[in-house]
Amino acid sequence: MNLSMMLKATALTHPSANAITWPEGSMSYAEFERQASAIAGALRKRHGLNPGDRVAIAMTNTHEFYPTLYGIWRAGLTAVPINAKLHPREMSWILTNSGTKLGLVTPDIADKITSYPNEPWPTIITTATADYRALLAGEQIAEVSSLPNDDAWIFYTSGTTGRPKGATLSHRNLMFMIQAYFADIDFLDTADTMLHAAPLSHGSGVYGLSIIAKGGNNVIFGGFETDQIFDAFSRYPNISMFAAPTMITRLLNDPKCGTTDSSNLKTIIYGGAPMYVSDLKTSLRVFGPRLFNVYGQGEAPMTITGLPKSLHADVDHPRYEARLASAGIARTGCEVRVVDPKGVPLPNGEIGEIVTRSEVVMKGYWSNPDANAAALRDGWLWTGDMGALDGDGLLTIKDRSKDMIISGGTNIYPREIEELLLTNPAVHECAVVSRPHSDWGEEVIAFVVRQPGTEEATDQSLDQLCLDNIARFKRPKGYRFVEHLPKNNYGKILKTDLREILTAESD
Repeated sequence: MNLSMMLKATALTHPSANAITWPEGSMSYAEFERQASAIAGALRKRHGLNPGDRVAIAMTNTHEFYPTLYGIWRAGLTAVPINAKLHPREMSWILTNSGTKLGLVTPDIADKITSYPNEPWPTIITTATADYRALLAGEQIAEVSSLPNDDAWIFYTSGTTGRPKGATLSHRNLMFMIQAYFADIDFLDTADTMLHAAPLSHGSGVYGLSIIAKGGNNVIFGGFETDQIFDAFSRYPNISMFAAPTMITRLLNDPKCGTTDSSNLKTIIYGGAPMYVSDLKTSLRVFGPRLFNVYGQGEAPMTITGLPKSLHADVDHPRYEARLASAGIARTGCEVRVVDPKGVPLPNGEIGEIVTRSEVVMKGYWSNPDANAAALRDGWLWTGDMGALDGDGLLTIKDRSKDMIISGGTNIYPREIEELLLTNPAVHECAVVSRPHSDWGEEVIAFVVRQPGTEEATDQSLDQLCLDNIARFKRPKGYRFVEHLPKNNYGKILKTDLREILTAESD
């Protein structure tokens, strides 16, 4: 079982169908298959890679992403897609931790990398160069044998220790996710279109696998521009797209919203952050009953629970608003429980940690036995999220443990930022929390206690520290210099108190 063989089957059945479309051109399934098999041959023979070796993909959204990904799989290798927004030093850590042998990047990422020549970079190949063209001229590999449990994708998701963890996903994991899409969301075929305005390295990218399996068209945009999206709604048939709630809000706030033709829209899959019920109602009024809410993690990609389109549309249900506020029901083939710290299932309505098990749950974290012991217990994935189930099997997420911040659908973990700020000798203590934001959902704010008698910790100096070491989207959008941080009797910082201060200011 190798996911790239699904591409081969699609290319044999629908060779002339559009597989990938971008603003400047398009690619048929026959050409997609040719490029993937040629890249596979070049990775094996030209670059001497062996089955199981890791190959990184650090690309802003581009039509080269999928041929590269499927070429890695056709060669029997493991893909390590990396968030293009990360700081080069963060990328370097991921590459080193995963033991990546080779990285494939877009020119903008290559430019970022060259600014940090002292990092231990592996061999880097940039798209639109002679080296990449040599990959496309490789000796084609038509067949590859992989076991279902072989590594396919290592998804690096930030952790509270300040270092990302690599969720290792097998071909079986991703095959289950693909089939769950057909079971729960939509059946797809050659008449379907998937718009990609969210990063291909994350949820949007993995959902593209489902449309490739059925011969649909992946339309790839370099980023999220509402004009492009509304134009696409009138241009392509049977459109589905994955969007963070903030993306949907931006569409709703655009003056064109409601004035353009959206009859081709089939499904908006939203997730990655909570969505306000009021925004959901507006979305349903504007776009119709075409929304599907998905709850998942990198450790169980896109597939834990989901709120189907039919429940979004059931406006006469007595608990309609409570349903809209929920994360839906267990996906097909998935088990979901809410448990106490010992793993004992809790009664309906009681809040505990959400755990799940299914064939989509990762094999484990790459080279991280301690994290595996904490997250994987007796076949269950402990998500770290707190929630409650009701009598209808609907899961409502009550809070995010570990104080995670979700800004624009992207997870941000405060401890990573706090540890960085504490490297400034003028910082005595700090706490990073979220503040409500109308467009991004949440934004990052840092409360800072200076070392006595110092003034060196300033907005400017701390900002520069962050810019030099972490991705821009993680950088605090404001600094509050305070004399002390609120703490309980055990000395634990009361972040709830800090968030309440910021929320009150936003009201």
